[in-house]
Amino acid sequence: MRFLIVFLILIVSASCEDDVVVKPHAKLRLRFPKPVYSDVKLDCPFVFKQNEFAEVLVNKNCGIKVEYPQMKATVFLTYIDTDTAKMNAQLREAERLALNHKPMAINMPESRYVNPDKKTYGTFYEINGNAASQGQFHLTDSIKHFVSAALYFDSKPNYDSLLPAIDYVRNDMRMMMETMEWRGQ
Repeated sequence: MRFLIVFLILIVSASCEDDVVVKPHAKLRLRFPKPVYSDVKLDCPFVFKQNEFAEVLVNKNCGIKVEYPQMKATVFLTYIDTDTAKMNAQLREAERLALNHKPMAINMPESRYVNPDKKTYGTFYEINGNAASQGQFHLTDSIKHFVSAALYFDSKPNYDSLLPAIDYVRNDMRMMMETMEWRGQ
């Protein structure tokens, strides 16, 4: 009887051997729709083009939230009606807010934007790394209008995982900046 039990155990254990299958490493593939831009008409002193994939919410002071619900991302735009005497202070504050993210950033390239035809001048900051904000810009006419924008994700900063979404929204931010026009000029 013992012999039969041992024999059955050997047969069962020998027949349960799985073939080894090497599996490829999985990679996260995030796909977003191709951007389609249209004019955002607001009761504000400026207009710009925005991706139709995003939702635009406006408060009474022309503070704007451009939300990407599928990405849990928001671009916050702040408008300030200012004057030439206060313009340098506004520029320094916008630069300070962007540079606050430098300690957590791997690098932080900035690019100047100048469009004399539209009277728009500004700086775009790409904040690379596990910083709270992944992109910021400010734009002005150097006389009266000042807009600043910042991108935030509603998640713990993880630059590698968020990179496809970061690139997608940064492109939209560049479009906002490059298409912004002041009303009444």
